[in-house]
Parts: sequence; C-alpha cells; structure tokens
Amino acid sequence: MDIDLSPQDIAFRDEVRAFLAENLPQAVKDGAAASPTVFVEPDIGQHWNAVLNARGWLGYQWPKEVGGTGWSPVQRYIFEKECALAGAPNLTVLGLKLVAPVIYTFGTPDQKQRYLPRILSGEDYWCQGFSEPGSGSDLASLQTRAVLSADGSHYVVNGSKIWTTHAHWANRMFTLVRTDPEVKKQAGITFLLIDMAAPGVSVRPILTLAGDHEVNQVFLEDVVVPVADRVAEEGDGWKLAKFLLENERGGSCHAPKLSYDLEQVELLAAEEADGRGGRLADDTDWKRRVARAKLSVQALEMIELKILADVAKGRPPGPQTSLTKLLASNLRQDIDLLAVDALGTAGLQLDPVRPLYGDNAPPPVHSRAAQVATARYLNSRAWTIFGGTNEVQSSIIAKTVLGL
Repeated sequence: MDIDLSPQDIAFRDEVRAFLAENLPQAVKDGAAASPTVFVEPDIGQHWNAVLNARGWLGYQWPKEVGGTGWSPVQRYIFEKECALAGAPNLTVLGLKLVAPVIYTFGTPDQKQRYLPRILSGEDYWCQGFSEPGSGSDLASLQTRAVLSADGSHYVVNGSKIWTTHAHWANRMFTLVRTDPEVKKQAGITFLLIDMAAPGVSVRPILTLAGDHEVNQVFLEDVVVPVADRVAEEGDGWKLAKFLLENERGGSCHAPKLSYDLEQVELLAAEEADGRGGRLADDTDWKRRVARAKLSVQALEMIELKILADVAKGRPPGPQTSLTKLLASNLRQDIDLLAVDALGTAGLQLDPVRPLYGDNAPPPVHSRAAQVATARYLNSRAWTIFGGTNEVQSSIIAKTVLGL
C-alpha cells in the first residue's frame, strides 16, 4: 500500500486547508471544542454544514450523480483529516453518512429526488430508529410492528425505539420495523422512513451520565407511513441495516480526530504541574501513557488507510470496519481519560448547564477544557456500546476476519 500523496493530492490538501482557514468560523470551532457529546448541537453542526454545502463539499462521500463531490477515497480521507486538524465539528452523520447512502443505493428515483437535496440543504434532520428496549446488541430481535393496510397504500406502525440520538431535533427518522413475525427474524424486517410530525410519534428525553440531552426514547402509536416511504422491498431491512452499519463503523476515518484530541491533551499536560515541582508533560509515566495512545492511533490510521485502499479498488469495506470501530472506541475512552487525569481536580467539575459555549455559557472554574473534560469522559463511555458493542465487534472479527 502506497501512502505517499501524489502531487494532485497535495494540491487538493492545500486547497482544503486554505478553505478551512478562511471559512471555518471561530465560534463554530469553539463550540465544537466545548461540546462533550458525540454529536454537536444543530446550531453548530447545521451552520457548518451550510458553509460546506455552499462550497459544494457537504456530500463529500456521495457520488457526483446524486449531488455529491464524487471524490476518491484518498480525497475523502484528506478532507476528513484536515477538518479534524482544524478543529471543525463532526458533520451530521445520521443524514449525510447513514441514511443518504441507503437512499441513493437502494431508494427509488422519487426517494432520491425528495430526500437527498433536503439532507444537503438542512431542511431534513434525521434520527436513527434501530435500537429498542431489549433489542440493542441483538438488533434482529426488534419488535416494533408495521402492518400493511388492506389496500396496500400504507403501514401502521406500533412500538418504541430507544437511545435515539437527536430525535428531539429531527423531523425525519429512518427505522427498522418487523413486517413478518412468522419468518426467520432477520428476514421479517423492513426499512421505513418516518415523518416525526406524524400523529402518534412522541419523544421522551433521556439524560446521559453527564447530564446531556443527546438521546431519547421514541414511541410510535398507530403511526401511518406511506408505502412510498419504504426503502427497497418488504423484508429487505436486514440487508439495508448491514449496509448502513458498515458505513457507520467504517464510513469515516477516526484516527485524524483522535490524533487531534490527543495533541490537545498534550498541550494541557504542558501547562499542568506534576505535584513535584515539574510539568506533567515531563513525567515518565505520563509520557509512557501518551506514547502508547499515540502509537495506537497511528496503528489505527494505517488500518483505516488500508481499508481506503481496498475501497479505491472497488472492494467493499467489509467486516474490517468492526476492527476500526473496536479500536477507535477504546482509544476515544483512553484519550478522554488522559484529559481528565491531566487536569486533576480542576477537571472534575461537572456543570449541569448546557451549552458550554456561546454568550450564555456558564463561566469555567479553571478553563474551558477543564469544564468539558469530565462530561466528555462520561459521555464517551457510550462509544463501546453504540454502533455495536465491543463484544459484538469482537465476535464479528473472530468469525469473519479470523475465521474462528
């Protein structure tokens, strides 16, 4: 695998850097740095999305024929890395990177025409209705029921979804429902697109350990969904879910963002005392922990680049994405723990007020980094659970990669 950039790639990297330097608002960058949750709030995320959309770069993973950039895997990697190094917020993944590929790969022409432009414009904000109470890691056991009407024009949906990120902001939800309870559980699942304003849809907030409102429980009571909002055929939901989850686990490169955050931790350590008259950054045990994390991030980056090289040759990302998800989740937690440890008692503050950015943010006791450290650490506990737990990822790797 050749990881050297071509002259064309270097020119593209310089173009992205120049754009970020000129167009990434400081307020958006500061807001991203002060957001302890996995996804930034829509006021930041949608603002940055609009900036990228105006440049024609928001659908950077999409084919050109559906409104995307048509960039190569290398260009997509360069873009993600430069955005991470510039401190840009994560893009709105649920619409852009999860449901959009499902729609433009499996959707009807009408679905593509209706939904893809609205994802780019920000008119539609999506949430994901997969997990249910009792059906998380064993997603195929989901019980939300969709019954086809007698005239075949619509489904009536009843059930509940949980851990639904940003459902309180979303106006659309892509979801898995059970349309046939008599067949093998994976075969009886269908993929539907639901209007969150439809009668019978209600959202109940769930506060995280850190006190953030990021996830919710969604209740569906006799919700009418037109058959026109079914993606692919009835019973194809499990196939579409596997396709989507591969994009969720391997649709982006985690290493650049992890590397950037680790650099921020190193900057913190350079300013913190070790309790013995020196700087924490010079402590031998601390340097060993940082070096271990840095080597792990570099190893993850090599794996992600190898997957990109395969994708560039027309191969699907495949089960290797479970490896990147597993490694990235553990590293996310390790780096957030390093930040808390670097700040010591100053990092233990847990302000209940949100957001921690903007004119109305509560003043930090020590620093903005200290104010967000514990909240981010607590929220990152979810990394080894969402998108498939570490145990699920390990099982996938054992079966499909190692052949055990």
